[in-house]
Amino acid sequence: KTKNSEIPTSKISFASKPNILLMMADDLGLGDVGCYGNDTLRTPNIDQLAKEGVKLTQHISAAPLCTPSRAAFLTGRYPIRSVQFSIAIPLNRSVLWILTAYHCILVLRGLPPNETTFARILQQQGYTTALIGKWHQGVNCESHSDHCHHPLNHGFDYFYGMPFTLVNECQVGEDPFLNIRVQAKYWLYSQIIALTVLTLLIGKLTGLFLVKWKAIICFALCGFLFFISWFSSYGFVRYWNCILMRNNDISEQPMKPERAASNILKEAISFIERNKNGPFLLFVSFLHVHTPLVTTEKFLGKSRHGLYGDNVEEMDWMVGRILDAIDKAGLKNNTFTYFTSDHGGHLEAHKQNAPLGGWNGIYKGGKAMGGWEGGIRVPGIFRWPGVLPADTVIDEPTSLMDIYPTVAHLAAGIMPQDRVIDGRNLMPLLQGKVQHSEHEFMFHYCGLYLHAVRWHQKDSGALWKAHYTTPIFQPEGAGGCYISGFCNCFGEDVTHHDPPLLFDLSSDPAEIKPLSPATEPLFDTVISRIERAVQEHHRTLTPVPQQLSEYNNMWKPWLQPCCGTFPFCWCDKEGDILPMPLT
Repeated sequence: KTKNSEIPTSKISFASKPNILLMMADDLGLGDVGCYGNDTLRTPNIDQLAKEGVKLTQHISAAPLCTPSRAAFLTGRYPIRSVQFSIAIPLNRSVLWILTAYHCILVLRGLPPNETTFARILQQQGYTTALIGKWHQGVNCESHSDHCHHPLNHGFDYFYGMPFTLVNECQVGEDPFLNIRVQAKYWLYSQIIALTVLTLLIGKLTGLFLVKWKAIICFALCGFLFFISWFSSYGFVRYWNCILMRNNDISEQPMKPERAASNILKEAISFIERNKNGPFLLFVSFLHVHTPLVTTEKFLGKSRHGLYGDNVEEMDWMVGRILDAIDKAGLKNNTFTYFTSDHGGHLEAHKQNAPLGGWNGIYKGGKAMGGWEGGIRVPGIFRWPGVLPADTVIDEPTSLMDIYPTVAHLAAGIMPQDRVIDGRNLMPLLQGKVQHSEHEFMFHYCGLYLHAVRWHQKDSGALWKAHYTTPIFQPEGAGGCYISGFCNCFGEDVTHHDPPLLFDLSSDPAEIKPLSPATEPLFDTVISRIERAVQEHHRTLTPVPQQLSEYNNMWKPWLQPCCGTFPFCWCDKEGDILPMPLT
C-alpha cells in the first residue's frame, strides 16, 4: 500500500486533488511570529500550523513592497517582467495620484491581462477559486466598469475585499498617510491664488487695475484646476481609495474598516462551507497588519506591543478560525495550506512616538528596501498532513514565486510555455525528496533597480549575497529611513557599491560584517560569478510598459470605481448583513 507521502502528486486524480488554502499577511515582520523567534507576541495558531507542517527559514519575497511582491506571487515571475515601475517618488516632492501610484499604495494600471495567474491555471483544472481580502493589482483599463485588471479577470471565480489597500485615511481621525506638510503647502498655494483672483476682480470692478477680463478668467480657471487636481487626490482619499467590492460590484464606499475583519472572516468560512466538496483554491489576503492597524475591541490593549501587537494577535486568531473551518469541514488532510507575508515589516511606521510597524528579527532593513534581508525575508509555512512531514524546518533559499509552479503541479495544471517562470516547484523539497532548493541565484530588485543578488553555492554550502546598491538610512546610524518614512531606490538617497558589498549569509545572516578581498580569499571569484549571473538574467528580460509613465501617473476620473454617479460615490450594501461576531 503506497503511503501518502509517496503519491506522485502530478498524477492525482480529479476527485483527489487537494484543496489549496493560501494565507498572506500584509507588512508582517518575520520576527513577529512565535515560531520564528518572537516570545512576546502570541501567535499560537500560526505556530501550530508550523508544528504540524514545514517551516521555511529562507523564504524570500520578490520585492519589498506590496504591489510588485503580490504580482510576482500571482504570476511566478519577477515583477520587472510584467509590472515594471519605479518606487522612487518622494512623498514630500510630488502630488501622488490615488488611482495610479504612490509608493506602496500602488494601484498601477494593473496586472497585465496577458499574465496568467496560478488562479487561472487552477480554474482551468476544475478548481473553484476565490480571493478574499486585498487585491492591489488594479481594476480598470479604459472605463470605470471594464474591470480588465480585476481578480475575476485573472482566474478568480469569486472576490470579496479591497481592490486597493488600506491607508490611514480609511479610518476617520487618523493622521493622513499622504504627507500632511505637502497638503498644507498646496492648500496655502490655493488660498494665495484665490486671494489674487479676488484682488484682481475688485481692482477691475473699482478701476484700480488695468487688467483684461480674459486674464482674470484664465487665472481663475487655472487656479481652480490646480485646486481640483490636488484636492481630488488628497481630499477624497477615503472615498476614492477605501473601497470594498463583492465580485464586480462595490459593496462599501467608503468602507467601514472596523467591520472589515469580521466580514473577511465570514466570507472565507462561507466559501469553505460552500465548496467543501472541492477542489477549491482560497486565497485569503489579510488587511492585517498594514497601518492604520484597524483592530476590534476584543483585541485592543491585549498584547505587549501596543496597537501593532494587538493587530498581529487578531490576525493570528483569524488564521485559527479559518483553520477551524477547514477541520470542521473534514478537509484538513486534503488541504495544502500555506501562510506567508508579502514582504518585511515597515520599520518607519509610527504615530507620534509609538511604533506601528513590525519587527524583522535579526535581519537588517525592512519594507521598501530591495536588498536587505529585513525587507524581503518572510514567513513560509506549509501543512498537508500525510503528505508533508510535520514539525520540519528547511533552511534553503525559496521564494514567494515558488507557490505558482507548486500549486500548478498539485492541480496537474500546465504552466505557460511562452514566458519565463522564475518560481520552482517546492514539493520535492517540502517532502524531503531533495536536500537543496532549485534556486541558485535570486535577484533582489527595488523598483527597476537591481539592488542585490544571492548565490546559493550548493556544493560548498555557502550562501553569498552581493549588494550593488543600499539605501542611505536617516538619520545617520539608524536602521531605516525614518525622516522620509520610506527608503527610495535610486538617486541621492542610495549608495552605489563598487565593488559590491559581499556577505556570506550562512555565517552572517544579519549582514553585519561585509567581506573584502583581504578577509575572503574567494571574494573576486564570487563577485565574478555573480556578475555573470546578472548578465545572463538581464538577457531574459524584455521591455514592458512603464507603469509610472506621466500619463499613468495622472488621476483619471473615468477609471474611478464608483457605486453611484460620479462624483457621488457613496454606498453601504453590507449594512443589512450582520457581521460575524468576533468570539
